[in-house]
Amino acid sequence: MKKIAVVILNWNGAQLLEQFLPSVVAYSDEAQIYVADNASSDTSIEVIESKFPQITIIKNEGNYGFAKGYNVALQQVEEDYYALVNSDIEVTENWLTPILSIFDNEPNIGIIQPKILDFKNKAYFEYAGAAGGYIDQYGYPYCRGRIFDTIEKDHGQYNDEVEIFWASGACFFIRKEIYRTLKGFDDDFFAHQEEIDLCWRAYNLGYKAKYTSKSVVYHVGGATLNEGNPKKTFLNFRNSLLMLTKNLPEGKLFWLLLIRLCLDGLAGIQLIVKGKFKHCWAIVKAHFAFYNLINKTLKKRTPKNSEHYFQSKSIVYQYFVKNGKIFEP
Repeated sequence: MKKIAVVILNWNGAQLLEQFLPSVVAYSDEAQIYVADNASSDTSIEVIESKFPQITIIKNEGNYGFAKGYNVALQQVEEDYYALVNSDIEVTENWLTPILSIFDNEPNIGIIQPKILDFKNKAYFEYAGAAGGYIDQYGYPYCRGRIFDTIEKDHGQYNDEVEIFWASGACFFIRKEIYRTLKGFDDDFFAHQEEIDLCWRAYNLGYKAKYTSKSVVYHVGGATLNEGNPKKTFLNFRNSLLMLTKNLPEGKLFWLLLIRLCLDGLAGIQLIVKGKFKHCWAIVKAHFAFYNLINKTLKKRTPKNSEHYFQSKSIVYQYFVKNGKIFEP
């Protein structure tokens, strides 16, 4: 059996599979390739069976979203390492070689992210993860190569291997034993930020995440749920609050949640000023959904003293007040 499984979650993405599976098949000799299908109603299954017979299909019974979709599918995948790859990812030659080297030689590294560049503009980093993620003192995630909506051009400035706080779910490598110990992603998230929550919980077990520029992939981004969709706003705001509730150290939980709720209110006002009323309403709905889940979420708390994983600065202040558009360590 091969050491690594490339698992692509799909829902009604027949066209994406036709476009992007060829690169995965061509450059993944070291891996067993799976497509986990979330009960697609299009021709996804037919496309795989007719054009990519070497790929194993896992058929989920419903559209479980990203989190539960992978949780259900990966119960059937027994390779040592998982590569969870979006269906709109183009991989490059030898993309798995540095990943396998790190996993085989660095037992404390539990999660890895490659360099993620923009498929539509390959000279630039891509929004979803870029060159590895961090979290600021108020729990806001951001990336090297992308802060809020500012994307950096790839000048080789992140051609390194460094520890990071979180790895992007667009192309996410994790050891099977860690994934199963943590019982995978949190199903309540459905989609968005569940990978940050999983990275945080892995840290609490003593494992670290790492970024390597030696592995490069290109991501379309927004192929399933684009930035203009209020549902994405809802999921991001709700899930951020759920993640903080689960993982913040005891001394920070109450006051940081209070600050975040206030900052979310300011974000809603800003959206109203911009005429984005549906997105403002999505934040309101996100807060009510969070309140409905808060008791359930509090029961999931297993935090340790992870304060040293926070960056001391406020990325919101750096970006909007000091005009700090580029990542600074």
